Amino acid sequence: MTPRRTPSDTPRTTDPNWWRQAVVYQVYPRSFADSDADGIGDIAGVTSRVPYLAGLGVDALWLSPFYPSPLADGGYDVADYRDVDPKLGSLDQIDELIHAAHEHDLRVIVDLVPNHTSDQHEWFRAALAAAPGSPERARYVFREGAGPDGEQPPSDWVSNFGGSAWTRVPDGQWYLHLFAPEQPDLDWTNPEVHQDFEHTLRFWSDRGVDGFRVDVAHGLAKDLSEPYRPSNEQQLPLDGSDPLYDRDEVHEIFAAWRKVLDSYSPPRAAIAEAWAPAPRRVLYARPTELGQAFNFDLLEAPFDATEFRTLIAQNLDGAQTSGGSSTWVLSNHDVVRHPTRYGLPDGTDTDEWLMTDGQTPPLDRDGGLRRARAATLLVLALPGSSYVYQGEELGLHEAPAIPHDQLQDPKWLRTGHTVKGRDGCRVPIPWTETGPSFGFGDTAPHLPQPSDFGASSVEAEDRVPGSTLSFYREALSARRRLQQGEELEWIETSSPEVVAFARHDGWRSYTNFGAEPVPMPEGAVVVTSAPLTDGELPRAHHRLAGVVAGGPPAPLTGSSCTAARPTASLHRSSTRPLGGALRGATIVV
Repeated sequence: MTPRRTPSDTPRTTDPNWWRQAVVYQVYPRSFADSDADGIGDIAGVTSRVPYLAGLGVDALWLSPFYPSPLADGGYDVADYRDVDPKLGSLDQIDELIHAAHEHDLRVIVDLVPNHTSDQHEWFRAALAAAPGSPERARYVFREGAGPDGEQPPSDWVSNFGGSAWTRVPDGQWYLHLFAPEQPDLDWTNPEVHQDFEHTLRFWSDRGVDGFRVDVAHGLAKDLSEPYRPSNEQQLPLDGSDPLYDRDEVHEIFAAWRKVLDSYSPPRAAIAEAWAPAPRRVLYARPTELGQAFNFDLLEAPFDATEFRTLIAQNLDGAQTSGGSSTWVLSNHDVVRHPTRYGLPDGTDTDEWLMTDGQTPPLDRDGGLRRARAATLLVLALPGSSYVYQGEELGLHEAPAIPHDQLQDPKWLRTGHTVKGRDGCRVPIPWTETGPSFGFGDTAPHLPQPSDFGASSVEAEDRVPGSTLSFYREALSARRRLQQGEELEWIETSSPEVVAFARHDGWRSYTNFGAEPVPMPEGAVVVTSAPLTDGELPRAHHRLAGVVAGGPPAPLTGSSCTAARPTASLHRSSTRPLGGALRGATIVV
């Protein structure tokens, strides 16, 4: 057994604010690396790839659920919050992973799923064996049914996966599940639920975990008074009055969690997955609660300059209001990968596109990847933390043509085979150009990979100039050198298709969202999302820019952003045209 190490035993920094500007790499363990040839990724596989992640240049890795689970929802149906699924490894192997990550100066964030358990959790099994009104049932939301014989669900609430949010048990009562029937919701008015999750926070923090990603953070508190009121998660009110989501009472839960997290040195970080309106999402990110909340706005936005600039400004304002730092996400385990989204015509319904196996409308693969790289470099230039989903550094597209009989997402069954779900972004990633699973393992993977995956593998892209992997390494290295502070100043240019801003130390970011080139800014290029051609930056391209340090500050023209070092300054003007030609995105110094 590897001795457990706390953060103070490891060589990495103990800066309590490390998370504010971190680049976090999301690992979906079952699809990352398979060490024992059973077709399922595992903890030992993740550990074997820690040097790769360190070399990529990220600051932390976030592990999606690895707990014991029947896999009704890809591991988000947890049967035991303080153990490891035997198919994925053991607690000893988690200790080894945390140790290896810390030795490589990487932090570790784990997923926590507090809204619901698995129906195989010992609490729910005890609830089913107990009588109505028992303490065992009081940990969950059990209610009598509607109608003369209680044969109708207690309310018309709908599951996120389709169908009723209620399931009846043999004695006639119904239990609530906002997701699959195999994911019964906990009752957070029960003190025993609070105590158990605070115990879980301490269990993993004691093992050296650096932070927690909180699943469905906006769903814990519920108004279960009768008559039951309708709920609409797609249009939540700004007063916290929805009966199921984003209620004010949820903040009492996270305030208590913050006391637990702050009892460690350094304090443990946390980030909320809270699908709440922006004015209320910032509440989860207050220093007295979780500290950060995922901003999914860009993940849902079209590739449009005005939209990006507006959403960036709104989220930076929100971060300033909350006292937290913003987060930037373009892909994750729940959505179609962003190279694919950006390669489809604007307004495409991705669920409908997946139902055609990715045939209609046709996908512009090259154009989508070009836009994705530009958007990635833009968000890496922003203040706040950035999240990278496994495989996006390889330029992976969605896998839309998984045979119907191999789909695993519960959405496929719960919607009557009308929505394929999220399996296409959860396909095991390729490490080598050939092999039964392109280096993922030594046997066929649990989800089939596209036949052309080898061309996008780590082996195919490693040390290849211009590859997406080389681009990510270069961009992350530049971010680490340049990123300081959390200030941003917008730069006005001659084109509405360009999003430009200045950061500290005199470096600037330019992204051309348009189809035509625009005048290119002056300065020494640090990194671009596509190669320069004849001094031009290709369209849908990002460029970071600034004035090199080393002499006395150059005179400032127009409004200015003072550099952090006195030897660097930024030139900017709202009227002066930029020199050269710009066709995409770049960073310049």
